[in-house]
Formats: sequence, structure tokens, C-alpha cells
Amino acid sequence: MTEPSGRRTFVLVDGENIDATLGGSVLGRRPHPEERPRWERVTAHAEQAWGQPVTGLFFLNASHGTLPTSFVQALLAMDYRPVPLSGGVDEKVVDIGIQRTLTALLEREDADVVLASHDADFAPQLASLLGHDAPERRVGLLGFREFTSTHLADLVDDGLELFDLEYDVRAFNAELPRVRIIPLDDFDPTYFLR
Repeated sequence: MTEPSGRRTFVLVDGENIDATLGGSVLGRRPHPEERPRWERVTAHAEQAWGQPVTGLFFLNASHGTLPTSFVQALLAMDYRPVPLSGGVDEKVVDIGIQRTLTALLEREDADVVLASHDADFAPQLASLLGHDAPERRVGLLGFREFTSTHLADLVDDGLELFDLEYDVRAFNAELPRVRIIPLDDFDPTYFLR
């Protein structure tokens, strides 16, 4: 496989983290199909926001020895590259895979990165990408702002761009039951009068 030429955005998806946050913290139950993110909207948003081609990498835990075939086929149809990883029961294979990929991207001066996760485990790698000798590199974080680790949110001062999965990307077909802080300039009282 040849490497793509020209500047490119790599979208790294920690599907386990996004799914756990969506089900456990936002909905309080297992999401219905219409409440799951439309992952093609994520890569489309990244492409539009930063005006360059996007490669989507979706990390999967395959330690149990099987793959969710229909989900993998859906990812492929949306031009994502599934990254099925396996390891021991005590290994967080998805986290380790994403950490290694973020570290490898340090060597790619033509690579920008958007990470879909809330997990503080990635803060050191994102900080390295932000502080690396590639001043034109853009680094973004995608998720639900109110559930983002403070270790990750603290990187905003270093240039990390935050994208909300629902409000910025509009990745859902249904409105989620979220309570968020609204800047007064964005406050629309008619929303609450429905």
C-alpha cells in the first residue's frame, strides 16, 4: 500500500469509549440504532473543517477472536479502515493501538489528527503532537464536551481543537437528551419553549 501524498487528516475513532459514554453517560441505556453516530458524517465534517482529504481509522477490540462482520462491512462502505486488534485480557488493546498510532503520526509532518474519544489515556500523545516540530499540524478532539477528560480539555490552550459529536458534527439522526452549558450569545429561548 502506498502512502497518500499531500496533507491529510487522520480520524482515529475509539469506538469503545464513544459507545460507553453515549450509552452510560448520555442515555443511561444501550443506544437505539437511530441514536448511534453516523460515522460518515465524522469524516465529512473533518474534511470540510480542515479542507483536506481524510482517512478514517476505526479501532476495534477483537480479542475475543471474532469480528462484528456487518459493522466492519458498514465501516468499509463508509471508507473507514477497520483496525481490529487483539491482546491479553489485561490489555486495553484499543487504547494501546491508538496510542501507538498517535506516536507514529509524530513522524508524519503532513498529517493532522482528530481523535474521537474522551479518554485521558491519550493526553500525553496529543500533547506531543501539539508540541512537536510541525507548527502547521492541527490536532482535534471529537466527543461530547461535557464528558471530555480534563487532561484532554487542558490541551485547548496548546492548540487542541474541540468538536462536539452532536452539536458541531451533527452525527446523530435523533436529538440526544443532553444538558449542556449554553453561552449566552448562543441561547435561543424558543428551543426551551417547545
